[in-house]
Amino acid sequence: MYKGDSIYLEYNRVPYQLYQYGFGKVGPIEQTFTQSGTISSLLFNGDYKFIVPNGQGPFLWPQTSGGAPDSLDVTISGSQNLNIEVTPYYMIRNAAISTSGGNVTATCKAEKIITDVNAKDIESITLYINKTEFVSGANNIAAAGIAGADITDVNNISLSVAMPSLIQNYVFARIGLKMAGIEDMIFSPLVQVSF
Repeated sequence: MYKGDSIYLEYNRVPYQLYQYGFGKVGPIEQTFTQSGTISSLLFNGDYKFIVPNGQGPFLWPQTSGGAPDSLDVTISGSQNLNIEVTPYYMIRNAAISTSGGNVTATCKAEKIITDVNAKDIESITLYINKTEFVSGANNIAAAGIAGADITDVNNISLSVAMPSLIQNYVFARIGLKMAGIEDMIFSPLVQVSF
């Protein structure tokens, strides 16, 4: 999360690690975030360290003075929810996706969050559609994008993709923003669009 807003990711792409000490061999429990930015783990009660490895995610994860990923202490005692705050490079704001004349159209704003020496430029922004709820660069039936250098106004970005022939009368869609030098994209919330 970033200031209470969920950070949407690509399915099965951004890993995290949990460590529990005191039981012999120390190794991570490795899993990935869902595309809605959530995690779910069935764990024994106890104290854990939560880490996002260096270079993972469309956000900055704290590092130690030596450059290793810093850890977040987590105490598990029964069922609980934990919100993990991170700082994304960008947030996709005011995303609106609809259908018009055989096309899926989208508008949004790209809000630059990190503006210091760690700032990144927009490499591209893309509208993806798919028949299922898994929607990304790897999972889509159609996409339309624009290069970051071609964006004239980050407060008013418009995208449109032609609707392919389908048996079903709906698709799932979302907008993905790729930062220069960062492997993982950040996405708008998933929406179902009927036509």
